[in-house]
Amino acid sequence: MEPRGLPTAVLTAIIAAVIAVFLSLGFAPEANALPSFARQTGQPCGTCHTDFPALTPFGRRFKLLGYTAGGGQFRTTPFSSPGDDRAQAEKLQRYLKAAPSGSDGDSKEWVPPISMMAVVGYTNTQAPLPPPTDPYRPNDNVIVSPFSGFWGGAITDNIGAFAQVTYNAPPAGGFPDPFGHTWTWDNTDVRFASTATIGPLDVIYGITANNNPTVQDVWNTTPAWSFPYSASTIAPTPGAKTLIEGAFAAHVAGVGAYTFINDMLYLEITGYRTLGFSAQNWLGTDPFGAPGQFDGVAPYWRVALEPHWGRHSWMLGTFGMQFAVNPWLDPTFASGSTGTFGLSDKFTDIGFDTQYQYQGDNYWLTLRGSWIREFQRLDASFTNGAASNPTNELNSMHLQASFAYGGDNRVVLTGQYFNIWGSSDVLAYGGLASGFSPDSNGWMAEIAYIPFGLSKAPGWPWFNARIALQYTNYDKFEGTSVGAKDHNTLFLHAWFAM
Repeated sequence: MEPRGLPTAVLTAIIAAVIAVFLSLGFAPEANALPSFARQTGQPCGTCHTDFPALTPFGRRFKLLGYTAGGGQFRTTPFSSPGDDRAQAEKLQRYLKAAPSGSDGDSKEWVPPISMMAVVGYTNTQAPLPPPTDPYRPNDNVIVSPFSGFWGGAITDNIGAFAQVTYNAPPAGGFPDPFGHTWTWDNTDVRFASTATIGPLDVIYGITANNNPTVQDVWNTTPAWSFPYSASTIAPTPGAKTLIEGAFAAHVAGVGAYTFINDMLYLEITGYRTLGFSAQNWLGTDPFGAPGQFDGVAPYWRVALEPHWGRHSWMLGTFGMQFAVNPWLDPTFASGSTGTFGLSDKFTDIGFDTQYQYQGDNYWLTLRGSWIREFQRLDASFTNGAASNPTNELNSMHLQASFAYGGDNRVVLTGQYFNIWGSSDVLAYGGLASGFSPDSNGWMAEIAYIPFGLSKAPGWPWFNARIALQYTNYDKFEGTSVGAKDHNTLFLHAWFAM
């Protein structure tokens, strides 16, 4: 089938125009995932990130230490002294391969760790979007989505936060119920962290309070921070996902404890509860965007072993969560009800993941893999006619390779194979393409350009930028290969942070 979309000459002109705009902005700023982190640490993008937000060993330790490490040209908090900042920075020196930190003089000032970001994206799908498409065209749309504001950095010497508020453009065809929002609270992770020595063991320990299971994780193999790091907000995507893959993001609040022992063994346990209907709506989250409300506390666990030697690091881990979910009585709100069924559906998500990183003289090589298996006992859905099977299984697998080359003119090449498969269920998957199966698979490729990765460009550390061209190919989409490639998506985007 001949791809449908813009003629090649027109598409080339659009790419050239976006690159021109990007270069006019990009060669003034420095590319750090959040400029507030750069101001606080004094380190450029390549210290914390192979491709933002993908983390290096330094970046992972910075996050485990609660976003509090300093060393830059500004104080970490209004009350910290240069000596405090220097002590925090020294905790990460063994992972440092970058320019020296900022001055330790007494004249340091404090600047609130506030940042913003915006993604400007062009989306072309092989077939036009299915109607209704308002407020967009059937194809070839350019939109700004998302736009976010952040608090990113230290609050005290031991408490820090990554907190995000986001504008997302409305979906094609509008919101399905009256509780849809464009502004919402987004990924939020507030931490207390400290260190201790117990006999021969060096220990990082902390408490995390967050609103999205896996957002607190420091490896880019769990759902919250996995590839793709930016994607079209209007292109069709497979409807079947395991619950831990964002089904309750921003619908929950959780508190947990973690420790990282001898710079190698990570352990965490966190408990989550869904927020009330009114609280979710007040925070800009559509309560009906999740499958229902938790029946009690949902536990999340994480275990990871990460030995590192020389320029190599390798992580092998597992994570998972158990949910008891009371489904909504009427998720369309047609009857005006915000109630849930008394019976609950039980879900157990178990994930296995691994990551290997090698730091060369002027490049990073990263290999990642994850597999999540979800066991579903559908007492409520089966009883109420929303599922034809009393039990189902759903699997989600991602295999990824990334090669980041260069410092000042970094190019990042990323490829990923994805596969979703599980039990056929006429009722549960009746709204999908096949009407029976959750199965989808294909691959994704992206080339990204970051103008300044290691050097400190004029304007540092107040801005950054990233431009990327991403293509998604589907071999199967929601249970069928017929028409699967109609969902193939080209996404050209520029990501700016300031």
